Amino acid sequence: MRDKHPTEFKKMVERGDIKGTSKRKEAKSVYRKTIPVARRVLGEGHRLTLKMRWQYAMALYKDDGATLDDLREAVTTLEDTVRLPRRLFRSA
Repeated sequence: MRDKHPTEFKKMVERGDIKGTSKRKEAKSVYRKTIPVARRVLGEGHRLTLKMRWQYAMALYKDDGATLDDLREAVTTLEDTVRLPRRLFRSA
């Protein structure tokens, strides 16, 4: 996947705010591909990267067919997403 401009990531994040069950599976797939690119392009602590990670975790958690591994991944992702800004702002 080519590196994207931050504006494109913002559009992707806004589209990724998943409310319906039918879109969660598609969202998980998109997030799995785009989050590593966002980390590389925007940085680990950028608010759009963090928002994408949060939405990915929520898509995992809210999926009615979520496996135990999916739920563990959701919890780990949320914990990491909350922990990172604390670590970044504490060192500033």
